[in-house]
Amino acid sequence: MKGRKQKTLSVDGGYPIGNRAEPEGLWGAQTFMWINENSLVTVQPNSRELLELIVSPSNMNEAYKRVKRNGGAGGVDQMDVEKLLPYLQVHGEALINSIKGGTYCPNPVRRVEIPKDNGKTRPLGIPTVVDRVVQQAISQVLMPIYDHTFSDNSYGFRPRRSTHGALRKVQKYVTAGYIYCVSLDLEKFFDTVSHSKLIEVLSRRIKDGRVISLIHKYLNAGVMVGGKYEETPLGVPQGGPLSPVLSNIMLNELDKELERRGHKFVRYADDCMILCKSRRSAERTRQSITKYVEERLYLKVNREKTHVGYIGRGIKYLGYSFWIMKGKCNLCLHAKTKARLTSKLKELTGRSNGMGYEQRKTALTRYIRGWMEYYKLAECKNFLQATDQWYRRRLRMCIWKCWKKVKTRFTNLMKCGISRNQAWQWANTRKGHWRIADSAILKRAIDNEKLKISGYPSLMGYYTRLHVQ
Repeated sequence: MKGRKQKTLSVDGGYPIGNRAEPEGLWGAQTFMWINENSLVTVQPNSRELLELIVSPSNMNEAYKRVKRNGGAGGVDQMDVEKLLPYLQVHGEALINSIKGGTYCPNPVRRVEIPKDNGKTRPLGIPTVVDRVVQQAISQVLMPIYDHTFSDNSYGFRPRRSTHGALRKVQKYVTAGYIYCVSLDLEKFFDTVSHSKLIEVLSRRIKDGRVISLIHKYLNAGVMVGGKYEETPLGVPQGGPLSPVLSNIMLNELDKELERRGHKFVRYADDCMILCKSRRSAERTRQSITKYVEERLYLKVNREKTHVGYIGRGIKYLGYSFWIMKGKCNLCLHAKTKARLTSKLKELTGRSNGMGYEQRKTALTRYIRGWMEYYKLAECKNFLQATDQWYRRRLRMCIWKCWKKVKTRFTNLMKCGISRNQAWQWANTRKGHWRIADSAILKRAIDNEKLKISGYPSLMGYYTRLHVQ
């Protein structure tokens, strides 16, 4: 059609369109359409008006929905997500006005300690549900702006990326010959982030000072520990919707430095693996990158947990280990992962944990299905077969204990196809529960097929369906 012109992108807020492949600015953020005399124009929101985008009704509504969907405990004000909507209906306008006016003050986060496998604890901060909505609103605007600037080797807390993608990338590099690695461990990363450094990095791209000020308020909100207030001069409280985005923005500095040096690496949150072709190269990389992290990013490297070695010898990454056969890298389970699995199954199949049949089946199904979904990339058939055998013995032990009385045992053994004489003999036995669970008579009475029909899950059953080569 004569006179028709192509849709164009206007220049707004200091974003000149040069010869770059990607323009800087609010990539992925909400855009607005405007019609001028000759063409349809896409107008980017001004970089100095980000706060208006954050508190816009559509963005705040989406933030509320996500907080509501995620649920979780209340913060220091004890308000839960069920009370959030009535609160926002009454105070929502005042909340937005206070954010725009710069008078909004976040509440301190409630500190709880989460137990770790080594017996220690990890601090977790729980913001109030109102603060979670505001943090989620900020996160929803920051993520599209920053995501396209992140490294392709970064997989943590990003859309359409997962631990499985990170593990596949490690496999790719190892198969290509990068068989030595630096397993970089940042000591208490979320507790040691320098606020000034983070604000400096944010200010390079975010030009709306009100947004920077609001984020700074969250960093300095402090924590409540045992009813006492403590300041937070360092760190990003782990547990709020904003902390994953801020951690990625901070650690993107490390990613860019590694890319500048030409290293092969994979990072998931603060778990970083740098891959090299020789041990000597890996040792040099550990020394130089440790210096960069501590002197330029003001973070701490845990030297005891930062390992250098051949990747096929028990190196742990995201719960997996690696083994190499004929030059190809394969995934397997780390020894600690195996130990955690057996420990959890032992807990769920304890004969004195007070669980009934249905409660135990539900708990086992939920745990085994979730575990297998995560570890479905691992080659672990032999281990799972052996674990299944031990696990079924524990199930038989629990069932036998539930048949407490002689009469009950006799009746149930008869129902399971055991002859009258044998049923009476074994119903009166004085052998212990664990020993009886491995007896031929109970294996025949409660065989694998009967356990399956009764609804008890098996590791190999899920492995067969879910395992990905």
